[in-house]
Amino acid sequence: MRIGELARRTGVHERLLRYYEEQGLLHPERRPSGYREYGDEDVNTVRRIRSLLAAGLNTSTIAAILPCLRDDGDRLIPTCSDLLADLHRERDRIRRSITDLQTSLGALDRVIAAAPPDVRRRALATHDVGH
Repeated sequence: MRIGELARRTGVHERLLRYYEEQGLLHPERRPSGYREYGDEDVNTVRRIRSLLAAGLNTSTIAAILPCLRDDGDRLIPTCSDLLADLHRERDRIRRSITDLQTSLGALDRVIAAAPPDVRRRALATHDVGH
């Protein structure tokens, strides 16, 4: 199938599919005309890529672990023994990021809460604060 069909079947824009190829995540065949030719398995690969991106992994990490994953219905199954250590490291990195963001959020909440009532009234009158 051509890139437009892959985009239609996966819901991923053609530009993003080309980016995935540049990052080593997709490996389409090339026709003599230069057109990319994708197989049915590429649909599943794009879905795996999207799942891993949604889990917070970057494309270089995905490129390293993608060959060690297979689909089992609605979940991804690791198939390489050393992959679990990599996944644990990524989970720890994400957990640290969440902790850092929660700390930042708490600091902002404290600053906002410290605003004098007249400052809050003016802010609410001129801006949509609190969303």
